[in-house]
Amino acid sequence: MPRFSTRTLLTALAFLAFVGLGLPEGLRGVAWPSIRAGFGVPIDALGVLVGFTTAGYLASSFLSGWILRAVPLGTVLSLSTTAAAVGLLGYALAPLWWLMVVLSFLAGLGGGAVDAGLNAYGSTHFTPRILNWLHAFFGLGTTLGPMIATAVLQAGLAWRWSYGVVGAAQALLAVALFATRGRWGEVPALDSEGVAPTLAARARLTLVRPVVWLGMAVFFLYVGMESGLGAWSYSLLTLGRGVPEATAGLVVGLYWGSLMVGRVLFGIVADRVALVAALRLCLLAVIGGALLFWLDPSRALSFAGLLVVGLAQAPIFASLVSLTPPRVGAAHADSAIGFQVAAGGLGGAIITGVVGVLARAAGLEAVGLAFVTLALALLACYELVARATPKARRWVGGGSAASPPPGAASG
Repeated sequence: MPRFSTRTLLTALAFLAFVGLGLPEGLRGVAWPSIRAGFGVPIDALGVLVGFTTAGYLASSFLSGWILRAVPLGTVLSLSTTAAAVGLLGYALAPLWWLMVVLSFLAGLGGGAVDAGLNAYGSTHFTPRILNWLHAFFGLGTTLGPMIATAVLQAGLAWRWSYGVVGAAQALLAVALFATRGRWGEVPALDSEGVAPTLAARARLTLVRPVVWLGMAVFFLYVGMESGLGAWSYSLLTLGRGVPEATAGLVVGLYWGSLMVGRVLFGIVADRVALVAALRLCLLAVIGGALLFWLDPSRALSFAGLLVVGLAQAPIFASLVSLTPPRVGAAHADSAIGFQVAAGGLGGAIITGVVGVLARAAGLEAVGLAFVTLALALLACYELVARATPKARRWVGGGSAASPPPGAASG
């Protein structure tokens, strides 16, 4: 098969895999009130479920550099997607709370390996444009998730049906990835012609580099902001502010949808802008949107604030992945990306759990203030990473880090 066709096929499968990553993420926030009522657990038990999911996610993503040196990427993706499918289908059938918690570890194990593996692959095989569009498909999954859950609940069906639908979709994807597992090694990295392959550094050597820890801190805060707001905004709107369930489900779906739209739009210009400067503007917009959502000057402005946060967050994850190889070096890139993805998963679990404790102790309105504070911390930490990014490499275009176009200013 021609090389172009293989690259296109694998890109399409990567996009579908990111839809699969996003579906349960978006599903959980809307389904949670029904899940906790069905099992009779307190509202902050969501932190337990997220914690076990993240434990599996951390285990696979943190070790992804080592795993990818020992096992071909195609095999990793097919096995990991199978594990995620089993976990999600198990949710639909689990009769006891503790069993659902155990299955969440398996689902997280699969998701972490897929996330880290495809981000590492994409950092060298996709341009910043395609990488942003890849993450837009995560946004598509997180947008469809609340819609699926809302449709199931509005139809009078149990929340379990939503996980059954999502788990079945993951199982079909696992079959497709298994059938194409041998092709992932056939496609060369972008701009690799005439360049000797770079030997991957040992993970422990990557982990001792301070710049890697800076990147991990940003991912910790960013993913905590993105997933935590998605998890708690529905509960704040319905239980705290009396918004009807259907309206709140739509707003949360639009929050995830704004991530998707923002990534599509930013992907159009990602190869032609100074990423470091662009991300700074995005983070300032995140702070503004979080303030509107917290202060709730009117219902419409509160909804608008949530959507602004989603839209402004859109380019951050993929762009940070694109900036990782020039910041840490090609030999450390795979392991560093795995560590960053793991740190993001840890942030999603810890921050979601801490916000749940705050909501239980101080009321659901504490959710809004928590995310304003988090947005400010994220900007401060990002500025440290921006200083660690070489000025000549703050433009990333055409598939590898590059100098700015002639006449352009550095970010």
